[in-house]
This record gives sequence, structure tokens and C-alpha cells, in this order.
Amino acid sequence: MTETFQFKLTATDGKARRGEVSMPRGTIRTPAFMPVGTVGTVKAMYLDQVRDLGADIILGNTYHLMLRPGAERVARLGGLHELIRWKHPILTDSGGFQVMSLSGLRKLDEQGVTFKSHVDGALHHMSPERSIEIQGLLGSDIQMQLDECVALPASPKEIERAMEMSLRWAERCKVAFGDQPGKAMFGIVQGGDIPHLRVRSAQALAALDLKGYAIGGLAVGEPQEVMLDMIDTTIPHMPAEKPRYLMGVGTPDDMLKSVARGVDMFDCVMPTRSGRHGLAFTRRGRINLRNARHAEDMRPLDEESSCPAARDYSRAYLHHLVRANESLGGMLLTWNNLSYYQDLMAGIRKAIEEGRFADFMAQTQEEWARGDLAPL
Repeated sequence: MTETFQFKLTATDGKARRGEVSMPRGTIRTPAFMPVGTVGTVKAMYLDQVRDLGADIILGNTYHLMLRPGAERVARLGGLHELIRWKHPILTDSGGFQVMSLSGLRKLDEQGVTFKSHVDGALHHMSPERSIEIQGLLGSDIQMQLDECVALPASPKEIERAMEMSLRWAERCKVAFGDQPGKAMFGIVQGGDIPHLRVRSAQALAALDLKGYAIGGLAVGEPQEVMLDMIDTTIPHMPAEKPRYLMGVGTPDDMLKSVARGVDMFDCVMPTRSGRHGLAFTRRGRINLRNARHAEDMRPLDEESSCPAARDYSRAYLHHLVRANESLGGMLLTWNNLSYYQDLMAGIRKAIEEGRFADFMAQTQEEWARGDLAPL
């Protein structure tokens, strides 16, 4: 822990980086996966469990929390950390993506976005300054600039307009954030799938000298190859001495390939959402517990896992829970999935430290390719 926000690289292996983000509420070991706690809860998990699995930081969502319970109420209750009993770092996204994707009615202009709540239909206005204000009321340790995220595919003109708007909003967010010792504001690189726009966005944000930088607007429906190409295009223009965060990504394979390109931080709802829908992530790849092949299989998901959900419960029981729509099924599979994600990140960090990341990546992918155990 430190009184100021600091980032240091402790090892590199090719473009893969091992580092640490230090701040008053704790140290974030990178590469890091941040479980998503959208409304102040990592769905189907106790936060003590999340911490025990190895999470150094979780993510909260500005849009959802401003609608309920409300940012001012959270502040009156002592802040998000106090409310949810999480003493460690929290990153909040700006709310921009949810405004664009969830709101049935929205009006965007230079001043921000006016939108109708998906909860009760009430009208709200979010400016760059208000986004930062809300994140401050929540008590977030890492705050994201308000940006405009365009769904792909989109026209080059629309992508450029949104990217330029996001740059202007980043400048306003920096002013609104001011000087908050021990905390950080990250900028978000936009530019869709157009390389020169990604470069222009990254260079302009780097000139603002922010504490960290994210790559946004990917994993929104484009093929993995496009995502990776945009990472390859963007990374060289992001400051090497600052943390790099790929927003909303992703699958274990996405993360491996992105770490290989120099990304430090990730978040995604995939492990929790998949768990609630009967899908398990394991060292043997994805396993769909809804499939009838598991109905009488008393073997565990993974006998070598450190997670009790994977090691101690039979596939037959997990199958039964999922097919019966019992909440315990989603709880156990979410537990398994977050455990697998954190174990994968721990393995990545160790491999980078030991200079064998390429071998680790190849071995991990080979095991996925071999697939699950043969049916009984």
C-alpha cells in the first residue's frame, strides 16, 4: 500500500508485462482480472469469497449505481466500500456504455447525454463533470472518463465523431477530477476498428498525462482478429509506464492473447453471467452443465482445482441444479468460473516472472483444445 497512486513493472517477457498498481486501499497485481460488481454485488457471490479467490480489485457501474441506490445516498452511507464491505480498490466505469446500450431514450450533445432510466423512466443528464462527481461520491479508487462508445460496425464518420467527442470529454473529466491523492482517473482510447483513429486517440490522451489508460469500444461484436489488430495498433502509442486496461474483455483466450500484446487489466461479466446460465470455464475448456451427458456423471468438474465448487461437487448434481433452475447452481458455477479466471491470471503472472509466458500460453491453449473428459 502507498499513500499515492503508483504503477511499476516488475518483469517483462516479450510484450507481456508483470506489474503492480499501488494505492492506499491496496496493491493490484497485474495482469489482473477485475470481477464485475455492477450494482455493488458480484452476482451470486459473497465478496469475501471473491477476495479469497485472489481478486485485488472489483468493478462497479456508475450508471446503475446512480439510478439506485443513488450516488448521494451511497455517499451519506459512507461510500461504496463501506456499504458493500469491500476494503480494497474499486474501479468504476463512467456509465457511458450503459447509457448508450440500455437507455430507450437518449439525446447526445457536446454537454453530455440526457437519457431515460431503464428502471423507472425518469430523465437524467450525465455530463463529463457529473460522471466524475458521481464516481467521487461513490468513493471509487480508479475513475473512468465519460466517453461515447459506438457499437461496431459503424461508419467511419460516426466513429471519428464519437472519438473526437470522447477526447474533449476526457479533458473536461481531467479538470473535474482535479487532484485526488491516492486515486486515479483513466482515459479511454476510442476509434472503433479504424487504425489511424485509434492512434490519434491514444496520442491525444497520452498528452493529458493521466494516471492510466484504457482501450474501449472493443468486444462489442467484432471478430477477435479485429480486436487484436486494434490492440496491436494502439499499444505502441500508450505510455509504457502507465497501466493499460482493456475494457469488457473477455474470454480466457482473449485475455491470454491480450496479455501477450502488453495489456495489464481486464474486466468482463462473462464468468459470472455464464455461471448463472450453466456454463463452466475450466482448464479443459468450456463445459455446458445443461447437457444431458452430465446427468449421471459423479465426477467433479476438475479434480485438481483448488475451488470446492469444481473439486467437490459432482457434475450430476450441478446438472440437476442448473436444469431445476436452483440458485445454488448459478452460485457454484460462478464460484468455479471466478476461481478459474483468477487462477489463470496467477499463472500468467508467475509465467511472466519466470520468463516462460509463451510456453504457458501454448500449454494452456493445448489443454483447452484437448477438451473435456470423455462421457461415461
